[in-house]
Amino acid sequence: MDEVQNNRTSLAKGAKDIAKEAKRHAAKNFSKAVDRASDEYSSHRSYNRFHNEDEEEDNYNSYAQQDGTYPNNAANDEDGASSDATEGHDDEDEIYEGEYQGVPAYNDGKVQDSQVALGKPVSDSAKSRKELENERQADEEELAQQYELIMQECGHGRFQWQLFFVLGLALMSDGVEVFVVGFVLPSAETDMCVPNSGAGWLGSIVYLGMMFGAFFWGGLSDKVGRKQCLLISMSVNGFFAFLSSFVQGYSTFLFCRMLSGFGIGGAVPIVFSYFAEVLAREKRGEHLSWLCMFWMIGGIYASAMAWAIIPHYGWSFSMGSAYQFHSWRVFVVVCALPCVSAVVALTFMPESPRFFLETGKHDEAWMVLKHIHDTNMRARGEPERVFTVNRIKVPRQLDELVEMQNESANPVLKVLCKIKAELRGIWMTFMRCFNYPVKDNTIKLAVVWFTLSFGFYGLSVWFPDVIKHLQADEYASRVKIHNNERIEDFTFNFTLENQIHRNGAFINDRFIGMKFKAVTFIDSSFFNCYFEDVSSVGSFFKNCSFVDSFFYNTDIDDTKLTNSRIINSSFHHNKTGCQMTFDDDYSAYWVYFVNFLGTLAVLPGNIVSALLMDKIGRLSMLGGSMVLSGISCFFLWFGTSESMMIFMLCLYNGLSISAWNSLDVVTAELYPTDRRGTGFGFCNAMCKLAAVLGNLIFGSLVGITKAIPILLASSVLVGGGLVGLRLPDTRANVLM
Repeated sequence: MDEVQNNRTSLAKGAKDIAKEAKRHAAKNFSKAVDRASDEYSSHRSYNRFHNEDEEEDNYNSYAQQDGTYPNNAANDEDGASSDATEGHDDEDEIYEGEYQGVPAYNDGKVQDSQVALGKPVSDSAKSRKELENERQADEEELAQQYELIMQECGHGRFQWQLFFVLGLALMSDGVEVFVVGFVLPSAETDMCVPNSGAGWLGSIVYLGMMFGAFFWGGLSDKVGRKQCLLISMSVNGFFAFLSSFVQGYSTFLFCRMLSGFGIGGAVPIVFSYFAEVLAREKRGEHLSWLCMFWMIGGIYASAMAWAIIPHYGWSFSMGSAYQFHSWRVFVVVCALPCVSAVVALTFMPESPRFFLETGKHDEAWMVLKHIHDTNMRARGEPERVFTVNRIKVPRQLDELVEMQNESANPVLKVLCKIKAELRGIWMTFMRCFNYPVKDNTIKLAVVWFTLSFGFYGLSVWFPDVIKHLQADEYASRVKIHNNERIEDFTFNFTLENQIHRNGAFINDRFIGMKFKAVTFIDSSFFNCYFEDVSSVGSFFKNCSFVDSFFYNTDIDDTKLTNSRIINSSFHHNKTGCQMTFDDDYSAYWVYFVNFLGTLAVLPGNIVSALLMDKIGRLSMLGGSMVLSGISCFFLWFGTSESMMIFMLCLYNGLSISAWNSLDVVTAELYPTDRRGTGFGFCNAMCKLAAVLGNLIFGSLVGITKAIPILLASSVLVGGGLVGLRLPDTRANVLM
């Protein structure tokens, strides 16, 4: 009887186990059906496919059938036989919509001490580096798909617009830095008595600083984060830009502007990488193009401030003869304000969640994504919407060899070791930009960046210089020539401008509180003349004689007296140093106005590129814009007047801006996240190198010939546009 009773008990228990298992499978199948229906309804916003449910079920079944038992004897325990899917939860444990759920636990695929490593017959230590990299590549591809769905759930709203304006200030600072160089160059070199041999170094040294800064900060942003790198680089720019306005020596000024350029060099690669990583695919092209408008705004801001500040030399002050603070220095301080504003605003923004995921920081990324979702939902008036993402795929983290230092080591050695490790990491990431499959893209992008920048910056220098050359020719054509004049007992207390005096005789004349502007005296004689408070610009005395004359508080010195004879004459309290005497300088206003118009001309191109970026494609816009820009250069043959040259400048800038915008978008989308900053930084460094070469080559051709600049710019732009058409189309790609 006992044996029969035991058999019946076993049979009943087995029947119960079978019923429970069938019930569990039915609940799971029902859940899958619900998930599929909800997937179709919500337009592919389900993340269940990333949870590998089928694989987990197979692992569960195979493990349970090894010895005919279930883990922890859960199937034989009647008290634990209830299923959450069928029985429900306790009321106290129910989580309602809108309630904070905490950061979901994430297991990095690492086996806990109490768990058995199933499905991993080979440990990571036994795998080759190539195998681990392949696994990471697969993880990154899976993350790219999931991240796109997450960004669609987060939506596009208040958070993206907040970040848009903050990063726009940083990009605006880059535009200001480029224009500051050209605007302060004449005034700074005159104020600091720079000889002709040192002139022009300011423009080149700033671009060189930006070139190294783009490569360094872009690479570092892939190691320590977008926000942190952008904060440091913008702080470096703001500090040295502000400091440069107070230094007096030209070499010190060059050093400060070089470091300022080094700081701002990180703005472009980091800004576009940062913003691209918080945009969904359908919004990325358009909104990255809108972001490019801030570079134009920076140029307009710099032109307007230069127009309003630099010619007003009454704003200057001095402390003796050693310290001079002229209006161009005020302009430099004002141009640092966008950078300071960007630094302050950036402190309130979070790090890129995509960067967190690439570096294995799942919880930090989840919190940032939840913040983006909640910010946008509150702005939409839907604060009850819950962030439904439970787990995000994190790529496998590959170990890197790091040189360790003893705790008792010299702190200086620790810092040097840290710097060495970071530089080595940047270089290794840079070399990976030339690995398959991004090698060809890197080379093509570098060519397009170089050619577009060479033509743009080269013509940007050539256009204003040609306009100045035309102005100088027209100015020289209106010169007044006085021959064999004789003036006695006359007082000159007004400005003499654009005149030539030959074989003149000035007897008992007084030159008091006056200015010589573009005045040349040739073979003239001054007898018993009195000079007081006289300033001169572009004026010279050639083969002249001064007899019994007196000079007080003038700037007439040996540099302006060419082969002249001084007989029984004296100089007292002469003005030392270089004098800023450009009051009522029409040419200064004209240069700023021309640059203002040239910058404003890109507004239509910016609007068109933003609206059509996702419609006609990045590559069509890139190649078409560069080819049209190259063709427009041939119209420079007809630029025989100032108005025609200004029109050609506006036309060229308006056509080329679409190429810049599309190139920024394509570069941000082609590189994987772990190399995006490095690759973008390298391309932007090539851009600044081309700017230096363009300034030198095109600047040396001003006034010599039109044929070489026109043919050179046209061929370079058309060739770069054709190479750009060979790049892969990224319009439909998710962000790798």
